[in-house]
Amino acid sequence: MIDAATADLRRRGFAGLRVVGDVHGDAVGFAHAVAGAEAAQLFLLQLGDLTDHGPDSPAVLRLTFGLLDTRRGRFLLGNHDHKLRRALLGQRVHFAAEGLGRTLAQLRDAPDGEALAQRAIAEIAVAPAWLRLGDWLFVHAGWHPAMLAGPPPHDAGTRKPDPLLSRAMFGQVTGRLQADGYPERLDTWVDRIPAGMVVYCGHDRRSPDGRPFVLEGEGGGRAIFLDTGAGKGGHLSWIDLRF
Repeated sequence: MIDAATADLRRRGFAGLRVVGDVHGDAVGFAHAVAGAEAAQLFLLQLGDLTDHGPDSPAVLRLTFGLLDTRRGRFLLGNHDHKLRRALLGQRVHFAAEGLGRTLAQLRDAPDGEALAQRAIAEIAVAPAWLRLGDWLFVHAGWHPAMLAGPPPHDAGTRKPDPLLSRAMFGQVTGRLQADGYPERLDTWVDRIPAGMVVYCGHDRRSPDGRPFVLEGEGGGRAIFLDTGAGKGGHLSWIDLRF
């Protein structure tokens, strides 16, 4: 049985999806992903974390807004997107100079920086925290069975994350920090993915070989991690899924 969202994409002429991992300001890689998706009639679904670290976050935002305007793509809510919106609104956030600090500087220097900032505030506010199409579920960081109960709140990007939104944006964490200063993360949520379901996510750079990393769960489901270090010395990865 085809779900309503997939049926709508097929009616509009799309042959499938191009699922793109964390971009982090890698505008060149993202431009290639966008061009290839258009040539192959694929709807582009980006898994969150558009900006920070990379050389041209403003260009990434322009590409993203172009996809939204032409209804050829959308992005999910990532933790970096959520923080960017708060910073643009003048809220107090802690950030690294080479991360969000770089994005804010690039927006200040861009001739259309203010317009991009205002559009980012609006679009991040309504970005979905997860999306389900049949047996495919897409989320930035981590899955939870409660996500099968229905769509995320329509204003997830404006909210202080509750436990479910925290799972979507940050994954499953222990509350402890590792030696590198990043939170200690767990992947036991993968074991709760139902048989036949595939969860596509980013956030964690797990790949040992530069390709998307596949983790099989004890329940018969799978998680595919697409963050391969774009904007951080790695490259941008994507997977094409046909309807």
